[in-house]
Amino acid sequence: MSAPELYILGSSSATPTRDRNPSAQILKFGHDKIMIDCGEGTQMRLIQLGIRHTGLDYICISHLHGDHYFGLIGLISSMNLMGRKNALHIIGPPQLKQIINLQLLEGGKQPEFDIIFHPTNPNKAEVILKTNHFELSTFPLKHQIHCTGFILKEAPKERSLNIENIEKYQVPISFFKNIKAGEDFQNEQGEIIAYQLLSYDPKPSRSYAYCSDTIFDLEIVEHVKNCTVLYHEATYLEALQDKAAERFHSTAEQAGIIAQNAGVDHLIIGHFSSRYDNLDPLLQEAKLVFSQTSLAIEGLKFSIEPGAASEPAIKTPIEFSQVVNLN
Repeated sequence: MSAPELYILGSSSATPTRDRNPSAQILKFGHDKIMIDCGEGTQMRLIQLGIRHTGLDYICISHLHGDHYFGLIGLISSMNLMGRKNALHIIGPPQLKQIINLQLLEGGKQPEFDIIFHPTNPNKAEVILKTNHFELSTFPLKHQIHCTGFILKEAPKERSLNIENIEKYQVPISFFKNIKAGEDFQNEQGEIIAYQLLSYDPKPSRSYAYCSDTIFDLEIVEHVKNCTVLYHEATYLEALQDKAAERFHSTAEQAGIIAQNAGVDHLIIGHFSSRYDNLDPLLQEAKLVFSQTSLAIEGLKFSIEPGAASEPAIKTPIEFSQVVNLN
């Protein structure tokens, strides 16, 4: 499978700005699309970027501050109007189920598709679901209200065959699947050929960690350790560290510290305060600690792999900010 792709749909904090909407992202694992947070204006960003919500079967909501989920009911309504039939999985705080059900009830229009709720636990890390392509887990964050982070990891890959040794030991095609699964081969003479001789170790699964609103907390490090790409909120510059702590947010420098300690390949920072028109100072501050840092610029698509670059995902002539590299 090709590298997972991350699309930035919203990167502002509590209030939108002229060119930044509240938090929203989409992560693609093959044909699977997972939305992470859904602030207001998310549907418009999907349209502007030419991303259809067909195939969007999973929506993760980190917490119940409006800038992270006020776009959700509108998106559900649009899915229904467009004739959606597939079930929609919503992963989020337990209270979200009641909120969505009430909105649908009072609106007098129940969806024609099933909504399957997966409640998150703000007090412990846990695996929420597994599919053929990815595993989704959560971990606790420290914010003004209960909040969880998300980790999406590729499903384990198969081993690849060592064709030279396959031919040398005359392994039949019917046994290839067993070797890829890590099973030794026994030939007609009873000789055991170790699967390590007949195949190569699989490449490590790529992973993406999403740290939504949180005060600076080194306990996060253990949860996101060695992830391929880490997204961490960076609402303020370090000069406003006291304000960040007061509001249970982080600074760009603190995001860099988390990334450095976690040993991730790349850091993406976002959730920027509306006070900042120019985001370069936030980027430079984080880079002083962790050089492999990028801004969550709306309209960018990131490849979730070591050393990969970002590129524009714009399908229509919308004016977005500059494109940056992960390198």
